[in-house]
Amino acid sequence: MKPSTLKLLKHIEQADLYQRYGKVSRVVGLMIESIGPASSIGDVCYIHVGKGGREPVAAEVVGFKGEHLLLMPFSSTNDVAAGSLVEASNTALQVPAGDALIGKTVDALGRPLDGSSLPEGMIHVSADAAPLNPLERPAISEPMALGVKVLDGLLMMGKGQRMGIFAGSGVGKSTLLGMIARNSEADVNVIALIGERGREVREFIERDLGPEGLKRSVVVVATSDQPALMRIKGAFTATAIAEHFREQGLNVMFMMDSVTRAAMAQREVGLATGEPPTTKGYTPSVFGMLPRLLERAGNSTNGTMSAIYTVLVDGDDLNDPIADAVRGILDGHLVLDRAIANRGQFPAVHVLKSISRLMNHLASKEHLEVAEQIRIWLSSYEEAEDLIKIGAYKKGSSREVDQAVAKMPDIRAFLKQKTDESFELDDTLQALKHLLEGTHAS
Repeated sequence: MKPSTLKLLKHIEQADLYQRYGKVSRVVGLMIESIGPASSIGDVCYIHVGKGGREPVAAEVVGFKGEHLLLMPFSSTNDVAAGSLVEASNTALQVPAGDALIGKTVDALGRPLDGSSLPEGMIHVSADAAPLNPLERPAISEPMALGVKVLDGLLMMGKGQRMGIFAGSGVGKSTLLGMIARNSEADVNVIALIGERGREVREFIERDLGPEGLKRSVVVVATSDQPALMRIKGAFTATAIAEHFREQGLNVMFMMDSVTRAAMAQREVGLATGEPPTTKGYTPSVFGMLPRLLERAGNSTNGTMSAIYTVLVDGDDLNDPIADAVRGILDGHLVLDRAIANRGQFPAVHVLKSISRLMNHLASKEHLEVAEQIRIWLSSYEEAEDLIKIGAYKKGSSREVDQAVAKMPDIRAFLKQKTDESFELDDTLQALKHLLEGTHAS
């Protein structure tokens, strides 16, 4: 008998030919309890509601209570009744990935939101894959030009680097993401909009991203009105799609707005399953989820996956528990300042509070020297700003402050950029050089 035939027979012998079912016993808030079927954590089950031909409600096994399963639904629990049949799939969530997604907007399960259908035979990948082996991550050695002067000039990002944008609401996070998506040198963008208001989704796609950005992007949407599990899965699904493009050898730019809302969704799930609340009500599983999600970005031996995550900070407090945890995981952070935005400077990046941990390894010596000098001027001006504003500073008191005051109009002109402008990396470096020499060119 041929080896291939023996292998096939072995698979047939090992195949599980039984379909396992359970039944709903209780629904409390977000949680559905069922008696059976036999399943593992992370498996997807289908609850048959038996009303008007409605599709079964997909739910994920998130815990156990005695011999009962704790299920969290992907959609509304309307029509779920005591005794509803629960069917086990014995598999975790798989989502479609491939070139057919580029230019489309999909939900947390990878289904197009415009009602169109995806082509047959698409690859399906696990939404909750493991991060890369640390020893299989190539070093980050090439800059990733973002087309935004303040970032390329003073906070350079590398291919495979993970950065955070920390800001309160209404300071320009989404606008900055749109600029990067349109202007960066990435081959494809994967953008996750997690917990956004429904109104903002179309506005972001049409206004901030625009047709030029959309034609090389995949947008994954899980709005604030959807169940907590869908918001969590939106983050993991988008990451899985980005990983697929990376493994095809592409330079991927992954963006998530926002990781804070994904953490809030995980808090909802954790509290519903009985976890104790800890710092500011966040459960331990939140702080376990963050590195598992954020560490999936980075370079592999096939391609690169750079990532930018936005973090909402309550009252502009950068010591918020989520902000603090995310800042410790990522390779740098950009702080958007409300006071800078209020004076009409966009992007409202506070250069002195922001850092790229890899810029020293990516930029030339000349570039680093210019960037350092601009930081010195900004710092000197900030220290004396109150005195300057009330007219108490006398010219000649400090040589550094005098230089900073003279350079400040040109520095602020460099830091500003219109949303429809794009700058090549060479142009940005040239503008920095002119700024240092006193012949500023924007």
